[in-house]
Amino acid sequence: MSVSLKIENKLRDAFAPVHLEVQDESHMHSGGPNAESHFKVVLVTPKFSGERLINRHRAVNKILADELMNDIHALALHTYTEGEWEQVSGTAPRSPNCMGGSKVAAH
Repeated sequence: MSVSLKIENKLRDAFAPVHLEVQDESHMHSGGPNAESHFKVVLVTPKFSGERLINRHRAVNKILADELMNDIHALALHTYTEGEWEQVSGTAPRSPNCMGGSKVAAH
């Protein structure tokens, strides 16, 4: 099973989201396409109601602990309640371009 699918299944089971996006952004980094090492997650769930951002991220990190230890190099989290998601018109911020960290030194 792909890392993307594992992430999606675990988050669906744990949070019963009204909206979930799991994007493999590895192609934007030195790992290249299909590396499944860099991910962006957009998660909208009523379970985040009343929760601070740090607690939302901790909850996601706890669910994905195994993947974070073994598979995932970077994880961008965008966590919303339904009301917050409506306020941002159903769009999460774009990920920035990779600023380095490549195993290939640029000279």
